Amino acid sequence: MANYARLGAAAKVPLLGLGTWKSPPGKVAAAVMAAIDAGYRHFDCAYVYQNEKEVGEGIQQKIKEGVVKREDLFVVSKAGEELFPTDGKGMSISSNTDILHTWEAMEELVDAGLVKAIGISNFNREQTERILNKPGLKHKPANNQIECHPYLTQEKLINYCQSKGITVTAYCPLGRPDRAKPEEPCLLDDPKIKEIAAKHNKTPAQVLLRFQIQRNVIAIPKSVTPQRIVENSKVFDFELTKEEMATLLSLNRNWRICEMITCKNHKEYPFNAEY
Repeated sequence: MANYARLGAAAKVPLLGLGTWKSPPGKVAAAVMAAIDAGYRHFDCAYVYQNEKEVGEGIQQKIKEGVVKREDLFVVSKAGEELFPTDGKGMSISSNTDILHTWEAMEELVDAGLVKAIGISNFNREQTERILNKPGLKHKPANNQIECHPYLTQEKLINYCQSKGITVTAYCPLGRPDRAKPEEPCLLDDPKIKEIAAKHNKTPAQVLLRFQIQRNVIAIPKSVTPQRIVENSKVFDFELTKEEMATLLSLNRNWRICEMITCKNHKEYPFNAEY
């Protein structure tokens, strides 16, 4: 797999990565190894997923075997030293830290050579602009990681970010196949998506990933099943037509899987804005 997005002058990131959110310890190391064997070179991680140790073990094993070098891999982590504390009602206890102060601390990581690029996640336009307009900004955000799929197409936010030279990563690009409630919509069962998949002799999941890649949006599907990991990688050998892309965009219903309800009272809650 090739197909990269550039993160400014500093780095490039593969348009397809392996998501590791909710990948259970005990399975995630094997998933990472299967992904490297399938050609993945991008891994999306976070301290709060509580499985980074196993992700590292999977990577180390493949480096030992000589399959990859560390410099071949693009590994994403997220800032956050602790798990989100909650009050008695299960609502997040918010910190009063200014995002601009946090950004300055992250800029120091770039200057120290500890990271290639820094980015943001779940930021709306106003929050992103606040960083871009920060006096003395040294490093602008290279990426904004947001939920995105045909039921939440995020066209305005993606256009805005890309116009500012900020790449976009789509999390939950397949919706959430493991959804808890049967009444929640399932993207993989959507008749229009299935019809497009049948035309290309591809799976609905492959169509959903190709949809993002053709928008120059990075996709990070999560799986611990080797067969699905391989299947999800086979998205560079076909192209959706303009009409098919338009059909997928027309499915938008602003349906958000990750509403971050426990953070709704936070002064920086991002989803009250239009985009």
